[in-house]
Amino acid sequence: MKLKKEIKTFCKNCNKHTTHSVNNYSKKPERWMNVGKRRHERAIKGYVGSVEPKVHPKKLGKKQKTILTCTVCKKSSERVFGRRTKKKIEIKR
Repeated sequence: MKLKKEIKTFCKNCNKHTTHSVNNYSKKPERWMNVGKRRHERAIKGYVGSVEPKVHPKKLGKKQKTILTCTVCKKSSERVFGRRTKKKIEIKR
């Protein structure tokens, strides 16, 4: 999917349509003390291998998320364009 570098869309903060710059979403690093990680560490304590059964699900494409940043107020919001796809979003420069 190809997107333009700037699109005009509604800004919740300005309460009107303004131009937004489009950037790809990148995942941030995980917190090392979150609940799921502590629960998993507690479960595998004392075992050599993994405790949970290995599940091999059918591979799905991810929903391509983008970050829209308002050029007027500099607030950013997330938006998903299209459906599940294995192709990455290309931003035209």
